[in-house]
Amino acid sequence: MTAARKPSQQDPTADPPQRASAPRKDPADKVKPARPTPLARLGLHTDWDLALHLPLRYEDETRLTPLGALRDGELVTTDAVVTLAQVQGRAPRRQLLVRLQDPEAGDAILTLRLFHFYPNQLKTLQPGVRLRVHGQVRQGLFGWEMVHPTWKLVDANAPLPNTLTPVYPTTAGVPQSYLRKAVAGALKRLVWRDTVPQEELTRHHLPDLPSSLRTLHAPPAAALPALEAGAHPAQRRLKFDELLAQQLAQQQARAQRQRWKAPTLPAAPGAHSLPAQLRAAIPFILTAAQERCVAEIAADLAQTAPMHRLLQGDVGSGKTVVAALAAAQAVASGWQCALMAPTEILAAQHARKLADWLEPLGVGVAWLSGSQTKKEREAALQRVASGQAQLVLGTHAVIQAQVRFARLGLAIVDEQHRFGVAQRLALRDSLRAGTQGSGLQPHLLMMSATPIPRTLAMALFGDLDVSTIDVLPPGRTPVRTSVVSADRRDELIARVGALTAQGRQAYWVCPLVEESETLDLQNAVATHAELSAALATRPGQGAVQVGLLHGRMKAQEKRATMQAFSAGEIGLLVATTVIEVGVDVPNASLMVIEHAERFGLSQLHQLRGRVGRGAAQSDCVLLFTSPLSPTARERLGAMRELTDGFALAQKDLELRGPGELLGLRQSGVPGLRYADLAQDIDLLEAARDTAQRLLVAAPEAARQHAARWLGEGFDWLSA
Repeated sequence: MTAARKPSQQDPTADPPQRASAPRKDPADKVKPARPTPLARLGLHTDWDLALHLPLRYEDETRLTPLGALRDGELVTTDAVVTLAQVQGRAPRRQLLVRLQDPEAGDAILTLRLFHFYPNQLKTLQPGVRLRVHGQVRQGLFGWEMVHPTWKLVDANAPLPNTLTPVYPTTAGVPQSYLRKAVAGALKRLVWRDTVPQEELTRHHLPDLPSSLRTLHAPPAAALPALEAGAHPAQRRLKFDELLAQQLAQQQARAQRQRWKAPTLPAAPGAHSLPAQLRAAIPFILTAAQERCVAEIAADLAQTAPMHRLLQGDVGSGKTVVAALAAAQAVASGWQCALMAPTEILAAQHARKLADWLEPLGVGVAWLSGSQTKKEREAALQRVASGQAQLVLGTHAVIQAQVRFARLGLAIVDEQHRFGVAQRLALRDSLRAGTQGSGLQPHLLMMSATPIPRTLAMALFGDLDVSTIDVLPPGRTPVRTSVVSADRRDELIARVGALTAQGRQAYWVCPLVEESETLDLQNAVATHAELSAALATRPGQGAVQVGLLHGRMKAQEKRATMQAFSAGEIGLLVATTVIEVGVDVPNASLMVIEHAERFGLSQLHQLRGRVGRGAAQSDCVLLFTSPLSPTARERLGAMRELTDGFALAQKDLELRGPGELLGLRQSGVPGLRYADLAQDIDLLEAARDTAQRLLVAAPEAARQHAARWLGEGFDWLSA
């Protein structure tokens, strides 16, 4: 009897096999994901990805160095014959030693040491075979050595490569030989279509894209100095393309906004207008720089297209009053204004200042934050929805779904780069909903106390209009900055005690809240305990009240601590960088920053800006722990020498790059892979001009170029 045929898995009409005893599969069980391919682990999915996966560096294997001409420390390629191959030692310290000699080089010998090897390699490396090896030569106890060089079997007449050997960024398990083969295949398969017109390439002296990429993956040896300097024409072409895509996206975003409609908020004339009353109420006169920015914003608000402007200025330059006048213009026109800040401390600072200025003039003010009680929040939401609250202040709670504005005409975002991209996109969408279906887009004013270098503003905020307050108000005394070793900590504590005895106040900033197992940094909690004990009992002087402020505290605790410090009840405030922006206590005249070498220049400058707000001379002490790296030494030296925020921001851009300077790595904005904003200003300006021409003359090519480089990143970039 013939056995019944089992149903084939390839036969769609066959019944599944019956297995009564098979366990029932839980629906919650998940199929184990397929193991990613080696290229996918590197994020390389297409031929275009491979073509843009540029080498980290190059090895020159185009010329041979005879064994008799080796020099200590040089990276060389040489040919020689194996005279000995043997394994020495025991696991795990075994090593394969291969001795090479060139019959034409006399007695010169080169020894290869391979600590990681396979048994079949010992069989391959038999005496008499010729090897071509590439690596760094060093003088060992028994003559010339190479440790783990690259090597291959060759015959005596094997030709040398005529191009440099690329070394690619990779990960464990993805060898260079595999990557080189994959990239070479991708370059052959790609259908090249240059999205930049030839006349633009000629204008900017740039090569075509296919030859640029082929050169970068297999350059001639003579190109090595230019490649190492980042100045090769092929490198400049890729930098240009990357910057061009960014400029195209931003200019398209600007053009799209010009098609939107916004409420017109004209500046009301006369001495009895709300802006004029506000000017009369504030106890100071605006600087010429502030007046210029006020005029630029006022002109934008009167237009039918939505304003999209960045107001930037150094620490203490007076951005808040400029924002208050813009809010007054919106309210005077019958619309609401919302102001959002990234931290509750900063939002509360704005709320106090703006409420003090505007509430006496009849403006209804509402406060929204995550720390409110349900009753407080519901009352505030009702006032916002009814329009009774003409000025709404708060944290990201301002953009949550349950917030409904009656007539939102202006949104002001302070320290906008501190919000994540998702929050900025949510803000953009919620603003559209705030005009209650009118189809109008509110005006948007963004503020930054981190001065932004011109190159960075052009690259990352090219779709914005920028207003800059570049003059400090009169009466601001420059802060003296000193760099002090942590070994002099006791002297500094005594200085704090003497200062507080005179009725002055001080900050002591620490990088961490609690002790870290991995970072040996002075922490805020331990420092607070140490300073409280040290300043509690001093001969002939009373105890200093030491406060503690950090991000993990409840909002009510933070608010109470700041109020006590502002009122002078706390002499020394130990804090984390939560006080970096928005804290304004004129009586505080000393800022101590622990482990200052761990901070960026812009953050140090922001912290330094918390003092020097009164008439007394103020000081900032940068405490460092030895040894200092060259970069940290340069950074602290710049802080000691420079007081101008824009000069420091440019230095910070050079030292750390745009991602760190503005926090973009955490927020998700696509970064630059090839261009350097500190060095490639000429290419950035060329890309900006080309983008303007391309959008008019070749819009389809412009769209293709942006899609090639940015993909799905366009919406994030326009946030």
